[in-house]
Amino acid sequence: MFVTYLLRELRRRMRQSIFIAAGLAVGVGLVITVTAASDGVSATQGTVLHSLYGVGTDVTVTQPPTAGSGGGTRFNVGGAPAGQQKAGTSFSRDILAGGGTGTIKSASVTTVAGLKSVSGAAGALALNDVKLSGTVSAGTGQPGAQGGPGGGSISSSSFTVTGVDPSQDGLGPLSSATIASGHGLTAAESNANDAVVSSDYATAQNLKAGSAITVAGKTFTVVGIASAAQGASSADAYIPLARAQALAGLPGEVNTIYVSAASAADISTVSAEISRALPAATVTTSSDLASEVTGSLASASSLANSLGRWLAVAVLAAAFGLASILTMSAVSRRVREFGTLKAMGWRSRRIIRQVMGEALVIGIAGGAAGVGIGYGAAALVSALAPPLTATTASGSGAAGGPGGAGGPGGRFAHAPAAAHTVSVHLTVPVTLGAVALAVILAIAGGLIAGSLGGWRASRLRPAAALARVE
Repeated sequence: MFVTYLLRELRRRMRQSIFIAAGLAVGVGLVITVTAASDGVSATQGTVLHSLYGVGTDVTVTQPPTAGSGGGTRFNVGGAPAGQQKAGTSFSRDILAGGGTGTIKSASVTTVAGLKSVSGAAGALALNDVKLSGTVSAGTGQPGAQGGPGGGSISSSSFTVTGVDPSQDGLGPLSSATIASGHGLTAAESNANDAVVSSDYATAQNLKAGSAITVAGKTFTVVGIASAAQGASSADAYIPLARAQALAGLPGEVNTIYVSAASAADISTVSAEISRALPAATVTTSSDLASEVTGSLASASSLANSLGRWLAVAVLAAAFGLASILTMSAVSRRVREFGTLKAMGWRSRRIIRQVMGEALVIGIAGGAAGVGIGYGAAALVSALAPPLTATTASGSGAAGGPGGAGGPGGRFAHAPAAAHTVSVHLTVPVTLGAVALAVILAIAGGLIAGSLGGWRASRLRPAAALARVE
């Protein structure tokens, strides 16, 4: 009886039912689209942050550079310091230069790993392999530029090398990469001349697993080719940390510590504990980096997190309001019907249940249609959205600068942190949570409309209702 009467009334008011359901569907679809877009922007921003963080890394620790820090080998030719070589002397050097940040004692990695709420810590050493060859220019005793005064010549090449701890493969700069061929560095290779190279560097140098590369004058065997995550910056080669420290003349030192917190809620606590344990260190969290990201990705993130959500709330509120007004209007036009039912013995509770049942069915229909609209809109945004760009600080730079390549008696070093721009495609994933939220909202909208309409219907007195003419 209840279901039969409910379906008959919905069919009799098909146009109005469709109109109410459509309003709810638009509101629900917009909520799904905005929620999915917001999640997509957050995931995309996380991809960008992986260019500086490894998988599972929540905090990084670095040390500001100090005079003479960073390691590396002084530029000597034939055993004599720069400025004291004989003109015309030929030279060829291959060294590992220190990074643009200061160094940290490896013991600090153990200290950080032992802090409360820290689930893991790994040290790394970012370096630059610099190859120089040529002749000392006449009259200056310095390596001269090709074709420069004095007739000296010099040629140079460099690539980035990062020393990683093979026993901590779940943290650090190599952990976010995928091994495309060969294998990663293992704990058994901690002191071996083995290397993993990036896929881009392997392609440029025609390398494969089993090939040989030269790092600081030593021959290393390529044991694996690593593909970096989308939008991530990576070193050209990764070697065991112990070998990097030995070749760079930095025994027992690192220049970056990657830290994983026990949970997301502990990140701020871990950051504060590290700052207390290492007062001179710079502690950076993923949220710190997120606040420094610039470009269209940052604009999209701001739009999705503020304007988009408020727009969805406004449209959903309007849809709820429209559904409630139309339902109450329908009740006003059904006064003779409800009056007759009351005269036949229907109680107000039964009439309220009838009206709310009709509104609930409309809400479910609107929710189902809204899910379809949401999926379609999300797919449309994914297909038509232009690539998003983001600029973050990158720790890799070329050798040079004051005291750098060719500098008198200086050390080779990375250039200061340079801007690193990545372009990523925005994906708009619709999650089951967003769909469930949309269906709940649609049902809630139908129940709100039905409760208001039922409340009005319950207040009708049979005599007054039968006295009115539609």
